[in-house]
Amino acid sequence: MDAIILAGGLGTRLRPFTELVPKPMLRVGNRPFLEYVLDFLADGGAGTVCLAVSYRHQMIKDHFGSRYRGLNLTYSIEPKPLGTGGAIRQALAEISGANVIVANGDTLFLVDLCDLWAAHLKSSVSLTISVRPVAHAARYGTVLVDHSGIITGFRGKGTTGGGLINGGVYAVHRSVIEEATPSGSFSFETDLIERSALNLRPRAYRSEAYFIDIGIPEDYDRAQRELGACRP
Repeated sequence: MDAIILAGGLGTRLRPFTELVPKPMLRVGNRPFLEYVLDFLADGGAGTVCLAVSYRHQMIKDHFGSRYRGLNLTYSIEPKPLGTGGAIRQALAEISGANVIVANGDTLFLVDLCDLWAAHLKSSVSLTISVRPVAHAARYGTVLVDHSGIITGFRGKGTTGGGLINGGVYAVHRSVIEEATPSGSFSFETDLIERSALNLRPRAYRSEAYFIDIGIPEDYDRAQRELGACRP
């Protein structure tokens, strides 16, 4: 099981914290948040992890180098912002297998990675998306899933009430990216998944595992309380 971590964002909503530090390297407790994501992948059985980086990428390379907890780390450096879709497309050059796990460098969703991977390989779909039920989905938007577990559509941010949200952990067959119509910079989530859901027919992998996204100050503070207090 190989993986790509999207770790190239500017983190503008977390300024001034990200003026000198890339968002995934913000400290939670006394550790960079990205270590929690790599721990999740190591515990789940990943082998090679490609870090798709851009903004202040040297800080990430200097900290982690080429190995972390048995993981083989490689780097895909964007010469200019490519969006999440373009970043994955470029990073696939570091991945040898037909399928790959994709995770966000600013989100931690502790799904059973081995089970997600096995379910993806057993199914006939080319894309499996982790989803989580939440009571308040307005910040994220919701994922619409039919009775058989196939994702049929998405509702945008601002929708009141609860629902399933995209947890930011994916199992992807490389053809989804390599045969995608968009070129250059594009969003994996918006330009590809949301606009092509009916054709792709991705499968939802539902989990109620721990989830946090440090993309806004309120949740960065929550990560400090919940993760920073319990990890050395």
